[in-house]
Amino acid sequence: MPLPVRRARPAMPEPIVLATDLDGTFLGGSDADRAALYAWLCAQRDAVVLVFVSGRGQEFMRALADTLPVRPDHCIGDVGTSVHSGAQLRPLRPVEDWIQSCWPEDAAARIDAEMQRHPQLRAQPQVGGRRRSYLFDDARDVEPAAARLQAMGFDTLRSDNLYFDVLPRGVQKGPTLLRTLDALGLPRARTLVAGDTLNDLSMFETGLAGVAVGNREPELDRALAACPHVLRSPLAGAAGVLDALVRFQQLQGDLHGFVAGHRLPPPTV
Repeated sequence: MPLPVRRARPAMPEPIVLATDLDGTFLGGSDADRAALYAWLCAQRDAVVLVFVSGRGQEFMRALADTLPVRPDHCIGDVGTSVHSGAQLRPLRPVEDWIQSCWPEDAAARIDAEMQRHPQLRAQPQVGGRRRSYLFDDARDVEPAAARLQAMGFDTLRSDNLYFDVLPRGVQKGPTLLRTLDALGLPRARTLVAGDTLNDLSMFETGLAGVAVGNREPELDRALAACPHVLRSPLAGAAGVLDALVRFQQLQGDLHGFVAGHRLPPPTV
């Protein structure tokens, strides 16, 4: 009597990774939009890895996590200059060490000395990570400061027509996200990034699938002309994230299909 043939169980797909900005994106839109996104994520919790990628600090994100119905698995904060991970949101050492190596011991003092020459730019209070951050009223005031700081070996970033950040050379949201994915063994091909301002541009420039939500900054919208893999959603905030996330999951993380599939009718959520 022949033995029964054991059929191999189909392999479980790798998780989808949602790497999302907070203000204006994951936290943007109406109460109903946010509730729908968070409910979907709760229902799909085992199939989605949630990564916050924000200009906010780790303390803010840890407190936020305690108020939301769905908690982040990992937090990239301070415009990519800090990374905390896991249930307790502790520093992710391999990536934190890389960021630290890009930030000389005298970096803060050198930046502070240079910024004395640019009093129109006002220091933001309570900034964490390896960076210095400022507020401005007139974008023309930013240009001379940015030129000087870049010549000193730092990266600079202007966003939302309000914020000016000075960062370690080569460290922003996008590069830090890629290093975080690799350190955690998470699949780049199944990662969807979401954002709304210029400080999210480096995430879109990674080549990962992306969605720029409907309330995006006009300057970001213009910059995305060079990023055909990014959907420029008509839906604001959480609604745009949910629409893109559902489509991306339905297509099993296929980037080409995701971009083409955006012309499909709205998915049923």
